[in-house]
Amino acid sequence: MRIDRQALVDLATGAAFLGSGGGGDPYYSRLLGEAEIARRGAFDLIALDGLADDALVAPCGWIGAPTVSAEKLPNGREALLGLRELERLHGRPIDAVMPIEIGGGNGLAPLLAAAELGIPVVDADGMGRAFPESQMAIFSIDGLSACPSVVTSANGAVRLIDTGDDNLEHERQARELSVEFGGIAHMVEYPLTGATAKRHAIGGSVSAAIAIGAAVRLARAAGDDPFRALAQALRDSGLYPFAGVLFDGKIVDVERETSGGFSVGRVVIETFGGEERMELVFQNENLIARTNGTVRAMVPDLITVMDRETADSIVTERLKFGQRVKVVGAAAPAVLRSERALALVGPGAFGFAEAYRPIEELNGWDRG
Repeated sequence: MRIDRQALVDLATGAAFLGSGGGGDPYYSRLLGEAEIARRGAFDLIALDGLADDALVAPCGWIGAPTVSAEKLPNGREALLGLRELERLHGRPIDAVMPIEIGGGNGLAPLLAAAELGIPVVDADGMGRAFPESQMAIFSIDGLSACPSVVTSANGAVRLIDTGDDNLEHERQARELSVEFGGIAHMVEYPLTGATAKRHAIGGSVSAAIAIGAAVRLARAAGDDPFRALAQALRDSGLYPFAGVLFDGKIVDVERETSGGFSVGRVVIETFGGEERMELVFQNENLIARTNGTVRAMVPDLITVMDRETADSIVTERLKFGQRVKVVGAAAPAVLRSERALALVGPGAFGFAEAYRPIEELNGWDRG
């Protein structure tokens, strides 16, 4: 498959939704991607089964607070610097890259470096959405090491991290580096062989994001309901089997700060009649949604705030008082709902007292 300009725009739309409010705003990455397509042509996207078993695959993306990335733009060379350093460490060329997470700007992050290296992007990622911490990748859940990893900054600094099998310590060190580098940095992590990628990566997530974005675009053009089209595209993907609108109203309160390398806070949305309120708590990504105190969705399931007229996803750093929005939820990929996965990406991992309950159970949804 080739990612041309239209597919890139659709990917940005789909990845913005799959970010669950995080992963960084894909707008800037989309502009860079469009310029690269105009210069070099479409990007190459290959399926997992197109990888040789001995291929070297490099997941990559940005680490830090999305609020910083909205104001501190990259120089465009961070990813390439990190990938070249990984090649030096392994003593061989990288054969393919993949997004460490499909959500937000990180869903587009590998494209530019892949084009410069002349290698494809794999139709897969490590999270099936966006999560705020490195050890929340499926690779870590499955017992793989994030190391050696390479962190690079906009001023050209290159740092290596090797904490062995301790992925929590790896996250701590990488987060500290992102703060040292001004709040945002690029990271290449979880280097994989082709065989390992086939066993552990979440396959089809990039093409799913493109299809999701295309469904929203075509619904808008036809004058159809883009939220209905979005929910159907999520279900059709096979990765997100349940989806729907959780709330409809206007934002009446936003609390947000940058702390410890994260954007953290809460947003309150009220129905237009004022009868109900939904509160979302976020740490880069939206983590839990409660309506009048009753839980409607919780991590790892996806919770995304969207403009109620355009169905554009709104990342947490761009939430503002007075915005008229719909909150859309979707079931996470099944691999994120296992007992082992929930220990790292469930509500308890973020300090919530509630035990995980699937979004379809909380809302009485069926697949239709």
